[in-house]
Amino acid sequence: MAVGWAKDGAVQEQIDAGIDDAVSLARSRLPKGESLTHCRICEEEIPQARRQAIPGVYLCVACQAELEAQQAVSTGINRRGSKDSQLK
Repeated sequence: MAVGWAKDGAVQEQIDAGIDDAVSLARSRLPKGESLTHCRICEEEIPQARRQAIPGVYLCVACQAELEAQQAVSTGINRRGSKDSQLK
């Protein structure tokens, strides 16, 4: 059932696009390469278990948690195609 000017499946396309964007963002934040032995920020030793669990890690757990807290992503509203997004 079509609503207004939207084609059939438009809502699902918006949902899929939002998921694709979130997955791309998450993949871009994954560590790559060889793990460091010491944290890049505080220079504390990174435990061997963490280096084995996450290849390419370069931050200790405390610094990683702080970084993730600063990278708060707003995913509450998908504004693609929203009439409100044209007003702001």
